[in-house]
Amino acid sequence: MNSAPRRGLIGVEATDPAQQPPVLVVPDPLTFADVPLLCERLRGLYGAGADVVVCDLTALSRADLAAVEAVARLRLTARRAGRRVRMRGAGAGLVALLDLAGLGSDLA
Repeated sequence: MNSAPRRGLIGVEATDPAQQPPVLVVPDPLTFADVPLLCERLRGLYGAGADVVVCDLTALSRADLAAVEAVARLRLTARRAGRRVRMRGAGAGLVALLDLAGLGSDLA
């Protein structure tokens, strides 16, 4: 048995995992064709009972219009469902592009 402290996500322990919002990971590379599938997955998480979903944008290596479209459509999907979505892990380039498009609020 190793008593060394754990590093990385493997060592993260939530006190009550049931209270943690589900995470939807936005893949890289992202194309416009991927956006409807992401929205469908988001609807599925809401259908399973989630009130809030975290969309992880960390994997995105490029800030482009497909990423802006994904953020806009995911937010619209959440609004139509009467639920909330939080974006996290957006890179500086994507944050700047979202700001230019008027979509930069609520980024974590």
